[in-house]
Amino acid sequence: MTAKFQSRRAPIYADIPDEKWNNWRWQLSHRLNTVEDIEKILKLTDSERKALSAQNLFRVDITPYYISLIDPDDPDDPIRKQVIPTSGEMVPFTSMMEDSLAEDKHSPVPGLVHRYPDRVLMLVTTQCATYCRYCTRSRIVGDPAATFSRDEFEMQIEYLKNTPQVRDVLLSGGDPLVLAPKILEEILRRLSEIPHIEIVRLGSRVPVFMPMRITTELTEMLEKYHPLWVNIHVNHPNEISAELAEATDKLSKAGIPLGNQSVLMAGVNDCVHIQRDLVQKLVRIRVRPYYLYQCDLVEGAGHFRTPVAKGIEIIEGLRGHTSGYAVPQFIVDAPGGGGKIPLQPNYLLSYSDHKIVVRNYEGYVTVYEEPTEYAPHDSKTCAYCQSKRPEPGQSGITGLLDGDKMNIKPEGFDLLHERGGLQHRLKDDAKWQPLGIGSGESKDNS
Repeated sequence: MTAKFQSRRAPIYADIPDEKWNNWRWQLSHRLNTVEDIEKILKLTDSERKALSAQNLFRVDITPYYISLIDPDDPDDPIRKQVIPTSGEMVPFTSMMEDSLAEDKHSPVPGLVHRYPDRVLMLVTTQCATYCRYCTRSRIVGDPAATFSRDEFEMQIEYLKNTPQVRDVLLSGGDPLVLAPKILEEILRRLSEIPHIEIVRLGSRVPVFMPMRITTELTEMLEKYHPLWVNIHVNHPNEISAELAEATDKLSKAGIPLGNQSVLMAGVNDCVHIQRDLVQKLVRIRVRPYYLYQCDLVEGAGHFRTPVAKGIEIIEGLRGHTSGYAVPQFIVDAPGGGGKIPLQPNYLLSYSDHKIVVRNYEGYVTVYEEPTEYAPHDSKTCAYCQSKRPEPGQSGITGLLDGDKMNIKPEGFDLLHERGGLQHRLKDDAKWQPLGIGSGESKDNS
C-alpha cells in the first residue's frame, strides 16, 4: 500500500528544470535568507520584516523546497513560523538560557557530549540545510565560517577509543547529512572501527528540509555501516510531502529504522488533532514517532513555549485513540543537564501489596491482581546483575533498587545536616555562608 502525498513548488521556481530542483547541492546553494529573497515568495508581516532586518539574531537560511511548502497567503502557516523569524525572538522570558541543556558542561572534549552512561552525542558540524527558530543549539549552530574541524574530530575519536562503556553514538550538530559525502563516510568508518561501539544514530532534519539529499548513492553508503538508525524531525503534517515519503522509503529499503522527534510549539502543533494527524501520517511513511519534546528554555524561543500540561493532554488524546506505534514519549529535557524525563498521564490510580487500580484511555477503571507467590529475582546469582556497572555517579534510582546505595543526596547535604560541626566548618570553608552567618549579624541558633 503506497502513501499518497502532494508535491509543491512555489511559482517563482516553476521554470527551474527538474534536474536542478532535485539536486540537493542546487537546493543548498539557492537558500533564501534576506528580506528581498523571501519577499518574492511570501508577503512578509511587519514583525517578520523587523526580525529579518535585525542584527545579531540567529541565522536564517531556507531551502527553496521547504519554503515552497508554506502557504504564502497565511501569516500563521505552521511551517512559516518554524523558519521565518519574528520580533517575538527579541523578547526575553523567565528562565531562558544560552545552553539550556548544559551540554557544554558534559563535554569531555570539544563537540562531544557524554551525558548518559553508555552513549554520547557527537556534534560533527555547525551547519544545517535550514535553521529552525527554536534551535536548542543556536549558541553554536549557524556560523557560516565554521566548518568540519579535523582536530576536534580526532579528539572525539580518541575519547571514544578510551571510553569502553560507550556503545551508542548519536551524530548531530548542526546536521550530519549536510556534510560532504566523503567526510560523512569517514566519520562512520572510523566509528565502525571502534570495537565497543555497537550502534550509530543520525539525527537529521535534512529529509524534511531537503529530501532530494537522500540519493541512492547516499543510502548505498549508509548501508555499509549497519546497525545504523536515523531519527528525522517532523513537527507538522504539512511537512509530509511526496518528496519526504520517497526519501523515507529509500532509507527504509536500505534497512535503516526511522524514528521521529518533534518539538511541541504554541501556534504550530499544540493541538491533539494536529498531533494525531501527524503521527498517523508518519507511520504511513514508515517513520515511528519517538519523542515529543517540550520546547527548551533557549533564548529567542519564548513565544513557542506551551505549558507542560499541554503535552500531557496530547499524549492522553493519542494513547488508545490511535495505534500504540504512533504514540511518542512526551519528554522534558531537564534544564541544567538533567537529561530527558518522560511524562505521561497517570494511568495508575492506586495500589496495595496485592492489587493495583488502573484506568484506560476511556476512563474505564479496573483492578489488576498481583501474584500471591513471587520469588524475587536474585541479583547475587545473576550474571547480568554482577557484570560491570555504569560509570560512578550514573546508576541513579537503579542503584537504590539494586541495593548498592541507601540514598541519593543533594550536593552539600551532609555538611548542612552536621549541625554540631557547622561552626567549625565555617571557619575552614569561606564558601559555606548560610544567610546571616559570618555577616557580622547576631543570630539566635536555638
